[in-house]
Amino acid sequence: MAQVDFNERQLTLKLVYYGPPLSGKTTNLKALHARVDDRGRGRLMVLDTRDDRTLFFDLLPIFFRASNLSFRLKVYTVPGQPMHDTTRRVVLQGADGVVFVADSDPSQRAANADSWQGLTGHLERLQLERVPLVVQYNKRDLPGCIDLADADRFGDPERHLVGACALTGEGVLATFYELVAQVWRSVDAGFRLHERFGIDAAAFQEAVCVHVGAEGRDILRP
Repeated sequence: MAQVDFNERQLTLKLVYYGPPLSGKTTNLKALHARVDDRGRGRLMVLDTRDDRTLFFDLLPIFFRASNLSFRLKVYTVPGQPMHDTTRRVVLQGADGVVFVADSDPSQRAANADSWQGLTGHLERLQLERVPLVVQYNKRDLPGCIDLADADRFGDPERHLVGACALTGEGVLATFYELVAQVWRSVDAGFRLHERFGIDAAAFQEAVCVHVGAEGRDILRP
């Protein structure tokens, strides 16, 4: 759940990147970190192991202020290997939004499906079935990658898919902006932030764009 301190006028959001092993979750965070205004970002922590890129999580805290309300966005990834299933559930706990990073390699269809099933199972157990969720298909630079028109939409034929190549940064900001826009709508509905603090979705998205890649205004979805 979002944390709102009405006395300090501060909102803290937790965003989690989830997906199969080596799908590009950590690479997304590294690309995102590189785009954040260095005066308003925390240290990117990455824990590598032999069996997976991230043993526990990456944490990318992003700080900024808009309309006299301060924001703390904490961005995590989870380990993809099956042996870390309990860790994934712990990291997901309290998430305000999730990005599912699918692998565009056709050979990874089953891995994508298994990881999605694991994600939905964890969200159900954590009572987070309604959490905002964005699906990114990473590694669009691969030869013979899955055509997005034929890609698995994980039970929702109308689901919007974001194509990305996290190694080059393509699609990283589009994914992030789409998630924070959805999260804002969800949190605003619950806490009436527009009414209490005078900041609406457009002002929040503008503040995010200023701190996380200013040209992102051009790729915000309505």
